[in-house]
Amino acid sequence: MTHDLLTLNQGAVGKVCAIDAGRFATRRLYEMGFNIGAPVKVVKNDAGPVIVSLAGNKVALGRGLAGKIRLETGR
Repeated sequence: MTHDLLTLNQGAVGKVCAIDAGRFATRRLYEMGFNIGAPVKVVKNDAGPVIVSLAGNKVALGRGLAGKIRLETGR
């Protein structure tokens, strides 16, 4: 099942399956490590930026960019 990053709650885990953004935003996300198949864990998703754990690092994303990342989850 796929979800965008904004709809997942704290503690949710998934793998990046798609990025639905323009060329420059997609390139920026790829450079940050949001490659297809990369495991992602949501650390914080309430008001303000979304914070995720990606390859052992915490990354803060604005809500606009976070909404463009599609994750495949096990639930």
